[in-house]
This record gives sequence, structure tokens and C-alpha cells, in this order.
Amino acid sequence: MRKNQRVLVLAALSGVPFIMVLGNSMLIPVLPAIRDALNLTQFRVSLLITLFSIPAGIVIPLAGFLSDRFGRKKVIAPALILYGLGGVVAGLAAIFFKGGAYPAILGGRILQGIGAAGTAPIAMALTGDIFAGRERGTALGIIEAANGLGKVVSPVLGALLGLITWYAAFLFFPLVVVPVVLGVWFLVREPESKREAQHLRQYLHSITRVFEKKSAMLLTSFLGGAAALLILFGVLFFLSEHLETVFQVNGVRKGAALAIPVLFMCVTSYLTGRVIKRRLALMKWLVVVGLALMAGSLASLGFFQNTYLFFAAVSLAGVGTGLTLPCLNTIITSATAAERRGLVTSLYGGVRFMGVALGPPLFGVLMGHGLPVMFWGAAGLAGVTALLAAVLIRVRDMRGPSPAGAGKEPAPSPPAKAALSGEARPVYGLALRKR
Repeated sequence: MRKNQRVLVLAALSGVPFIMVLGNSMLIPVLPAIRDALNLTQFRVSLLITLFSIPAGIVIPLAGFLSDRFGRKKVIAPALILYGLGGVVAGLAAIFFKGGAYPAILGGRILQGIGAAGTAPIAMALTGDIFAGRERGTALGIIEAANGLGKVVSPVLGALLGLITWYAAFLFFPLVVVPVVLGVWFLVREPESKREAQHLRQYLHSITRVFEKKSAMLLTSFLGGAAALLILFGVLFFLSEHLETVFQVNGVRKGAALAIPVLFMCVTSYLTGRVIKRRLALMKWLVVVGLALMAGSLASLGFFQNTYLFFAAVSLAGVGTGLTLPCLNTIITSATAAERRGLVTSLYGGVRFMGVALGPPLFGVLMGHGLPVMFWGAAGLAGVTALLAAVLIRVRDMRGPSPAGAGKEPAPSPPAKAALSGEARPVYGLALRKR
């Protein structure tokens, strides 16, 4: 693949996680406005995040199976269309039902979540299919950076749209879906692979065998991804309330403030993807360091209440997330064969969505017990996960299955035998007979 082709392919694939992450992050700045407009409790408004993420987490394994069976693009394109359609349902409900729109908006969010199941995790699997070797780590770092960039842009974008009306964000989704669908369908060429026409039961059995061999590494990696995003979205949910109630910061200024920790995460994700390449041991320890950095920065906020320290700590937590996620992405995609990669990465994407779903309501509950309890609880989760990663993620488990016959010398073909006997000589890899 030429360099300009690689750029176009990565741009199209990066658009998938970029718009997927808008589904939650763009709403966070306008949650207080939605709460006031629909007269909701803090818990009920948090369900707009949760009921997007839980359906996505549930449906993702099915999307992964379908992508392994029928092809990645055939799942990504319809999923993106369904994602945009959910935004249309939520936006029109807000226009026509006014104050009674909450149940219909939740229905639109559930529809969006089902569509989101076939987006970023499948794009990650497709990236793993297209790029190999050292290019894979870089490509997956760019994909994670695009995810982070979406989180950076979305609070500001959500705040700007909120200046129009509180439901404008819902109607924005279909507008950004169309160019991404076209880019993936026409610019990305999916590699041909042998897709076995096996029953779901047989397929799940083969996946079970992968987990039997690498269960400790895979499950720890899943926990790391879920914990990192639970903490990130919990902090953003808290920050949205805190900026408005304590600092009287709202509108675009609040969106820019929310973007600070995510900006650090985005830049770190990109740099991490550039650095890791195929350095398996480095990936493991960057995961450990990233989670430990999150734990330490959040624990400090339980002891000190200072505005400057607060933003420094959440920024360091963003750096820790940016160190952790690209490495986990590469570990997950590299540890399995291409024929099973769709479901394994989708299971990983599913637990990441569950982390996003649990973050806002969990932090909402912990906020009622005081800020130190909230921050120490989050730090404890990150710290325990870092310890598990240090012990259970092993370098030998990160390597993908070897192709059949790897490590054996192939039997010489007839032309090769002739070459060895002097009847032919190799020139630029071709056997040319002597005249």
C-alpha cells in the first residue's frame, strides 16, 4: 500500500471511532440543560449515557461474530446508519413531544447504542487485518488518538450546539455519519480472508479455546480497558457538574475545560502508538505505568482541594489513559488470528462500553458520600488493575498464533531442486534455465 493510500485508509477508519465517541462525550456538557428542560433527577439524566453504552456492550459480541463471518465493512456501514438514525429519533422526539420526550429520547439512545456496537471495535479489528508488523501498533495508536480527539472536540462541540438548543446535539449525529460511511465503503479495501461457514456454537467453541490459552492476559486487558474508561467518563461527568456549581463555568468555556484531560489523553495515545511498534515488553509496562499514574493522580485529589492541583491531576489521569489504551488495543488485536479477531476485539469493545456506562452513575452515587471517597475509590480501582496487569499480562501470551508449518523449512519445489543441482540459477528470486 502506498503512503497516500495508507493516509486515506487510516483517515476513513479513524472517522469511525471519532464519531462513535461523540455519542456520549458530546452530550456531557448539555446534561444539566437536558435535566432542567425535562425536569429530571441526576440519576435519570445519567441514564442518557448508560442506556447508550449498555446496549452497545451487549450487542458488540454479535457484531464481532457477524464481521468475522461476513466481513467488517458489511457490519460497519449499516451500524453507522443505525447510529445516525437513533439521533434522528431522539431529536424529533424532543421537537414534537417537548417536556414528555424523555422515554422516546431514551429509545433513540438505545438505538444509537445498538448501532455503535458495530463501529469502533470492528474498525479496530479491520485495522488489525489491514496493517501488520510495526505498522499495526502505529495504526492502532492513530485509531485510539482519533477516539481521543473525538473526546477532545466533542465537549466544545456539544457546548456550541447547546447554545442553539439542548437537543441540537441529537440532530447533529446523522450529519457526521454520512461522510464516514462513504469513506469506509469506498476508500477502505478489506483484505480477503477465509471465512468459515461454521455454526455459532462451533465458532464460540473456537473462541473459548483462545481464552483457555490466554485467559489471564485477555481478561486482565479487558479489565484495564473497562477501568480506564469508567474512570475517564466518571471524572468527566463529575467535572461537568463541578465546573457549573462550584466555578460557575458553563457554555463553551465549560466545554473547553472538559476537553483538557482528554486532550492530554489524545496526544499521549498518538505518541504511544508511534513508540510501541512491536515492543511487547514495553507495551505491558506502559499499561502498568499508565494505570498507576491514574491511581496516583486521583488519590492525591482525596487529600488536597486546590483548583490548580485538580486540573493537573485530571490531566495526569488523561496521560495515564493515553498510555494504557493504545497498548491494550495492540495486545488484543495481535494475540488472536484474523479469523477470530472480530469477536475478540468486540468483546473487548463491549467491556469498554460497560466501563463508560458505569462511570457516570457510579461517580454520581459516590459524589453523595464526599469527594475524597469518590477519588479514592477510583484510585483504588486503577491501582488494583495496575497490579493485576503487572502480574498477569505475560509477553509470551501477546504473540499471535503461528501460521501452520511455521518454523519448518518448506520442501524444495522442482524448479528449486533444479537450481540446487546446477540446472538453473536464481536471479531476483526466479529460476532461469541455462541456455
